[in-house]
Amino acid sequence: MLYHSSRDKSVEVSASEAIVKGLCSDGGLFVPEKIPYLSLDEIVALGNMSYSERATEIFSLFLTDFRKNEIKDCTGKAYTKEKFETDTIAPIYKLNDHTYILELWHGPTCAFKDMALQILPYLLTTSMEKTGTDKKVAILVATSGDTGKAALEGFRDVDGTKIFVFYPTGGVSEIQKLQMQTQEGDNVGVYAIEGNFDDAQSGVKKIFSDNEFKAKLRERGYELSSANSINWGRLLPQIVYYVSSYAELVKNKEISCGEEINVCVPTGNFGNILAAYYAKEMGVPIKKLICASNSNNVLTEFIRTGVYNKNRAFVQTISPSMDILISRNLERLL
Repeated sequence: MLYHSSRDKSVEVSASEAIVKGLCSDGGLFVPEKIPYLSLDEIVALGNMSYSERATEIFSLFLTDFRKNEIKDCTGKAYTKEKFETDTIAPIYKLNDHTYILELWHGPTCAFKDMALQILPYLLTTSMEKTGTDKKVAILVATSGDTGKAALEGFRDVDGTKIFVFYPTGGVSEIQKLQMQTQEGDNVGVYAIEGNFDDAQSGVKKIFSDNEFKAKLRERGYELSSANSINWGRLLPQIVYYVSSYAELVKNKEISCGEEINVCVPTGNFGNILAAYYAKEMGVPIKKLICASNSNNVLTEFIRTGVYNKNRAFVQTISPSMDILISRNLERLL
């Protein structure tokens, strides 16, 4: 499986290269050359596996330059009861006969980003070994709150890495700010910036496209990478819990095999709902994807009208992780 730039299909890199680089040099995002397909029988079979085993099977379809035992080692270390409080890792709560809630907050920072950021350090360090890099990786992260703490916790004291998180002053919740500011680890850095999340994200992306700056970093022994969902290694683990959820519902006889479900996702940077879209493309019987926005409803408007208009007032709400006007992952969908 090779990965192309969303802006240039002639760019071809392996999965491990895509994870180490994080972002294409042309500013595009890495996308898989094809979407692997799962039959209904294969999805049902996943229901008899643990969450880490399900993740191993799905990762194997996308990370074809990884050996199966390498992937198994990564998932086995990331998805444990000690880290997620529960053997099921991502339990499903039945609200009523027609509504289920996928609980993604059982990780160490209580953010759904833990689902990806507990395993990304293992995927990244394995990818570094596979690509033969002799440099350390400097990971840049823009956050509206939850990604920052989850990334800091995931990469804390991971050999060969340094991680730097940028968050907007006044643009994260008080508990998220305290979580980030009190983060332990010898390789972490946290910085407040003036502006909003889009400013932080644009600043990080500008650094990635600054070839002169990247050359200076390489001279000092560092390569840049990202832990935002622009990194394929961040998005791929999110596909797993959608496939896993369907398999779990069939296993528990809550739905019949082949029965379609709707998936509703609170959306800001479009990574989470894009992962659900990839699961649908892989064969999971998803009928409708519901993009739930807050007052910063640029995505809702785009889906309804086909026009993406980021030139509007930015609204600070009580859901700062959704306070985003430039949804980078939409480029992957397009």
